[in-house]
Amino acid sequence: MADILSTGVSGLLAFQQALDVTSNNIANAATPGYSVENIELTPAPGQDTAGGYVGSGVEVEGITRSYNELLAAQVRSSESSYSSYNTLATQAGQIDDMLSDSNTGLTATLTNFIDALQTLSTSPSSTASRQALLSQAQALVQQINSYSSQISTYGSQLEQQIGSDVTEVNSLASNIATLNTQIAGDLAGGQTPNELEDQRDNLINELSQYVTVNTSTESDGSMDVYIGSGQALVTGGTAQQLTTIPNQYNPSEYDIGVTSAGGTTDVTSEISGGDLGGLLAARTQVLDPAQNALGLISVGLASIMNQQQASGMDLTGSQGQAMFSVGPVQVEPSSNNTGSATVSASISDLSSLTADDYELSYQGGAWQLEDVTSGQSVPLTGSGTAASPFQAAGLSIIVSGNPASGDSYLIQPTEAAPAGLALLLTNPNQIAAASLAQTAASSTNTGSGTISAASITDPADWQPDTYTISFTSATQYQVTNSEGDVVVPPTTYTSGQPISFDGAQVTVSGAPAAGDSFTVASSTSADSGDNSNVLAMISALSANTLAGGTTSLTSAANDLVTQVGVTTQQAQSNATAQQSVNQDATTALSNVSGVNLDAEAAQMLQYQQAYQAMAQVITASGQMFTSLMTAITDG
Repeated sequence: MADILSTGVSGLLAFQQALDVTSNNIANAATPGYSVENIELTPAPGQDTAGGYVGSGVEVEGITRSYNELLAAQVRSSESSYSSYNTLATQAGQIDDMLSDSNTGLTATLTNFIDALQTLSTSPSSTASRQALLSQAQALVQQINSYSSQISTYGSQLEQQIGSDVTEVNSLASNIATLNTQIAGDLAGGQTPNELEDQRDNLINELSQYVTVNTSTESDGSMDVYIGSGQALVTGGTAQQLTTIPNQYNPSEYDIGVTSAGGTTDVTSEISGGDLGGLLAARTQVLDPAQNALGLISVGLASIMNQQQASGMDLTGSQGQAMFSVGPVQVEPSSNNTGSATVSASISDLSSLTADDYELSYQGGAWQLEDVTSGQSVPLTGSGTAASPFQAAGLSIIVSGNPASGDSYLIQPTEAAPAGLALLLTNPNQIAAASLAQTAASSTNTGSGTISAASITDPADWQPDTYTISFTSATQYQVTNSEGDVVVPPTTYTSGQPISFDGAQVTVSGAPAAGDSFTVASSTSADSGDNSNVLAMISALSANTLAGGTTSLTSAANDLVTQVGVTTQQAQSNATAQQSVNQDATTALSNVSGVNLDAEAAQMLQYQQAYQAMAQVITASGQMFTSLMTAITDG
């Protein structure tokens, strides 16, 4: 039955608890991740009397925390994005700083090498100029070797960080699962585990620094956690464990798997956001492409210079030797292969070569090639034998043995080239600055025709001899060798049109007259001071000979520096933007969940006054009871 005493006691106890909640809020005003608590008061059930229902005091319905899941999700999302972009920017920034130095960067060193060629072209017999060229060539080799080594070092550090991040994610997941079990148990027992829920939220926020996080709250109060593009990490009280698994083609690179009773499933493609996602992005968007692009530059440098060396004559009168060597095409079999096939590959066409990697797989009884970067299928020609290799993307591919269906091989045309780049020439006399052939116009010519220096386009086909280009009329010519054999049959003359024969090429311009002739003769040691071949080297380095004939060696170097710089700047810009978004989201959540000391002080005053008032009610109740007992006793 309602009475003033029980009503007063209920109020006294309720406001005492309200003061406890308020004091706890104030005590945790500076505690990170603490959500302000609110006491929920409700009227106690009224008592039915003849005059109607009479209130019987107040009850504490519960103690809840101020929390907004939508705002919390925005904080986690922006935190994950910021962490990912910041990690990518940091990793890319290392490569950018390495490549872009205006004095010692890749472009500057390549320019110094070309400048040395230019200097040699003005004095092709100068030992000092030749030695300077070798010195610049060695400097370029050492720099590319150093870049390759540094990229490998950055890659190793990145793999270590991936392993560390996976360990942290597993620890956080286990702790979240443990808290889920405790929270579900407390809620089932009628308790309000606000502190445990705050701890769980803090762990999930910390988890978002490593990977994108999404959550779903179950009816028992536990929270399921999904990472990346939807991979379940925590379900109720059970936490999945991530693990690092060696890449099937490169054991030194880690993929990410999820371990369950059924085994380990590769979920690398599902991981995104956070530091872990940023590391994976840095590997695929910066480190691997930079290494491959550096390899393409190395292959281009060696191929162009070696070709031109073979097309020229050195200072001793000998045909030029190869100037550079590079690392070979890498072919890595998958660790999942079950067949016995072997695959080898080599570069067959520089102009068709790219910096992409390729996957050769055996499917449905046939070999298929796919560009790993673009995901596009690449047509194969040939049969894959030594006599008729597969030809694709500038590569010659030979397969042997018995493949099993599903077997695959990663072909990396340029990845190993930078580390294997080396200068082969040791003597400045070995630089082939002169052409293997010399051209001249007959002294009896009557027309205005002129002939260019000879270019040896295919040293393997060049036959040392004396060739004569004879004009049978002003509009027609033929080419014969010293034996009088016709090498090029009568052909219509077009001024400036290249004339090719036996691995050589010249250009006749102007208006030759009938009976005019020009000679192309093998060079002798007396011609070693010629500079035509070194000029051809300079021209070839600036010609569009790479990436399907779309870019030059110097442009490829500039493109590499630019691409890494753009990636770095974009990542930095995105990181700054996401940091701002995260700060705004954190502020919005703090406005809901944070402790407002002014508000808490006002509530404390309110609860204190109410508590004191309830105490007065109890005092009045006691006085009334005493008066009643006195009246009864006196009566």
